[in-house]
Amino acid sequence: MKTFLSIGTGPGMGIATARRFAQEGFRVILSARNEGRVRALADGLKTEGLNAEALVLDASDTAAVAKLVTEVEEHYGPVDVLHYNAANIRKSDIADQPTSTFVPDLAVNIGGALVATQAMLPAMAKRAAGTILFTGGGFALYPNPDFLSLSIGKAGVRALALGLFESAKAQGVHIGTVIVAANVAPGSEEADAVAEHFWKLHSQPVDAWQAEVNYSA
Repeated sequence: MKTFLSIGTGPGMGIATARRFAQEGFRVILSARNEGRVRALADGLKTEGLNAEALVLDASDTAAVAKLVTEVEEHYGPVDVLHYNAANIRKSDIADQPTSTFVPDLAVNIGGALVATQAMLPAMAKRAAGTILFTGGGFALYPNPDFLSLSIGKAGVRALALGLFESAKAQGVHIGTVIVAANVAPGSEEADAVAEHFWKLHSQPVDAWQAEVNYSA
């Protein structure tokens, strides 16, 4: 059975994407900081007859992110798809946001994505197979001064995907991002549409691989 690991699983795009892959026969491993919420999300998938597990992870702790990737592969076997969906969505401009929140925001918004990729890419490259997906955002293209740390984080995620795309492709690994330029509510048609974009990105034949696709409602 193929394994899908979601880091930063939320009730919107995170769980919708996990569900989409589970519907294709993947075992999905969900992870998030709030134990009760992430277990409830996994239980919801189980009631649909899907294969899901839940783990607790604080994505701001980069050492814990790397450890989670290693432990999942040790316990469940090779991870076929990694989806980094974690983000701190904080409304704060440059005058209002102190470094005490700015730095932790970036640890989640881009630091965790970098560390997860560092932990996952060598194993995928050794197998010459695997997909690493990032939830991008329209702020990567059009930064918003009122959401400064999120804008910088999404720009970083986009740079990570585009910067690593060709070298990873040469090793048989598909790295890509969906740029989500829309408000996406939990359980919405938009969440399902984003999930479908992730599935299609993963499913592309190697000669048609893309580093990014865009979604706007």
